[in-house]
Amino acid sequence: MKRILCIILAFSMVFALAGCKSGDDALEEVTVVLDWTPNTNHAGLYVAQKMGYYEDLGLKVNIIQPPEGGAEALVAAGRAEFGISFQDSMAPALCEGLDIIAIAAICQHNLSGIISKKDKGIDSFSKLEGRSYATWGSPIEQSIIGYCMEKDGGNIEDLNMIDSTVTDVLTALETDMIDSVWVYEYWDVMKAQIEGYDYNYLDFKSVDETMDYYTPVIISNGTYADGEGYEIAEGFIMATKMGYKFASENPREAAEILLEADKTLDRELVIKSQEFMADKYTDEDGYWGYIDRERWNRFYNWLYEKGLIEKDLTDKGFTMWVLDN
Repeated sequence: MKRILCIILAFSMVFALAGCKSGDDALEEVTVVLDWTPNTNHAGLYVAQKMGYYEDLGLKVNIIQPPEGGAEALVAAGRAEFGISFQDSMAPALCEGLDIIAIAAICQHNLSGIISKKDKGIDSFSKLEGRSYATWGSPIEQSIIGYCMEKDGGNIEDLNMIDSTVTDVLTALETDMIDSVWVYEYWDVMKAQIEGYDYNYLDFKSVDETMDYYTPVIISNGTYADGEGYEIAEGFIMATKMGYKFASENPREAAEILLEADKTLDRELVIKSQEFMADKYTDEDGYWGYIDRERWNRFYNWLYEKGLIEKDLTDKGFTMWVLDN
């Protein structure tokens, strides 16, 4: 039934956005700012672009890499219609009054955690005590680490925080620059497996449900998405959903599309990562984009109770109108 409704609505959106015109002049041009360099989190975007899903819905979508400050500022300022962000990264921006809103979840669960070299023996969060950790200096980041350590009987005061932005995780671990670092399972863990690297991986969401927050999400400017850009945003999400559904059902083909879009990517890593992600984009019913209100608020309430944000963000920063698609 969902598939039938999606098809009906997709054709409705074609006529609403593109009308009876044809050619590039009829397309509404929009920009999507990534959170980092292209990777399998973004596969659905590139699939939708390559397969013509955006064009079918009257859109010409430009996918660009982010400036140093990330996607949030550009989207809030109206210099890009859409961007990729994370629920934890959005919190400070929302407290600062940036006009951004999450309009769809790319993945249904938090796929991040801590990786370390296996011989360091860090097989639980408490065993981070006495070890070093590469931090980018975010109070939210460090509090998440501290919370996970505390739940496991550890103390973050005994963790050596090293200010470092690690670009080559496995090299940093192997050379003992650091003992541990925050990574995403679909990328650096997959890379470790390909290289036969012995590692331990600590999954944040395994600690408790609070840590299963939304990362990453697609954001838009709140005023734009709920106002003059509503139909454009609706069409963009419809086409993007089709892209991620395709990536879920055809991971090898999605990997090839991503590799074609960025020829600097490692082929073996992209293919392995895409296969890993195949069942991660959607929920158990095969539905993409859903943001659960309770899960969203649980994490933001935790940030507020911990004093990590100065505003109560209950029911703030997200919309569920994507569920109408």
